[in-house]
Amino acid sequence: MNVLLDTHAFLWWVVDDPQLSNTAKAIIADQSNAIYVSVISAWEIIIKERIGKLILPEPPETYIPSRLASNQFISLNVQIQHVLQIAALPDHHRDPFDRLLIAQSQVENIPLLTVDHQIRQYSVNVIW
Repeated sequence: MNVLLDTHAFLWWVVDDPQLSNTAKAIIADQSNAIYVSVISAWEIIIKERIGKLILPEPPETYIPSRLASNQFISLNVQIQHVLQIAALPDHHRDPFDRLLIAQSQVENIPLLTVDHQIRQYSVNVIW
């Protein structure tokens, strides 16, 4: 199974946060699954760390790649098709990071692992 992690799911996994659902933990832990983390999540983490909304134990430019590598997560780059898909999305959710994750999930036909209930309003396969 291929799965795209929302930013919070990635962060909660790497710190073993109890907010991560048992279903999410099982999917991420299953080594037969391909777990994707979008470059959009890296961008979001950097911005939140810079404005003080997120505290990391090390700079994001080392934290993010090291956690991707240690967990064998796959980086999902942003393609023009992903960005263009945003034009087709209704305005249920105004968060630009989440809108692009939704678009990537739709274009790549990959379920999005997220606790965000607003995302369920879109035509996207959500797992939690």
